[in-house]
Amino acid sequence: MEYSKLVSVTGLPGLFELIASKNDGAIVRSLDDKSTRFVSSRVHNFSHLESIEVYTESDNVNLVEVFYAMQNNGEKMPDEKNADAVKKYFKTVYPAMDFERVYSSDMKKMVRWFDVLKKNDVEIKLSEEPEEEDEAKEEIISEEAIKAEEPKPSKKEKSVTKETDETDAAAPVTKKAKAAKAKKEETPVADQEALTEPKPKAAKKKAAKK
Repeated sequence: MEYSKLVSVTGLPGLFELIASKNDGAIVRSLDDKSTRFVSSRVHNFSHLESIEVYTESDNVNLVEVFYAMQNNGEKMPDEKNADAVKKYFKTVYPAMDFERVYSSDMKKMVRWFDVLKKNDVEIKLSEEPEEEDEAKEEIISEEAIKAEEPKPSKKEKSVTKETDETDAAAPVTKKAKAAKAKKEETPVADQEALTEPKPKAAKKKAAKK
């Protein structure tokens, strides 16, 4: 019998195992007398045991946390009909409980439910409760997934980077030499001669005049 399948039904004492759900209710089996019956949702409300929370002085806790404390404590179970004894019991077993908001009837109910669970050998455990090993494994997998997603430069990219660096280092000299060569090649032949030897045009004109 799984803890996640247990429900409480308003107006009915004890706990029930949910056998099947219907549009207008559910078929349940009593953990006390093992009888099976149909319960109408028009008359009764259902509460899954693992969805019930308990008020504390700080944040609310799931009912299973209180059951764990009761299970691990060596205190003798009180008489559920004795309100004072039940309250005293929980002040010892679970002192963080908010006793102003948790009613005496609720504490009595927790004692009664816990007794029913023990008699039926129900393992008190939430269905979605993760194992510690699974959590550690998930963290490791997440870290590996992040590392795997990080881009890694290929051998080709590395060689391109190296060639680029070397080219950049030699760029100033190479570009200057190329520019000078290009300028020389683009200069017309007549201009090159003008730069080296001026033409004697003025002297010829003067001689003709004489």
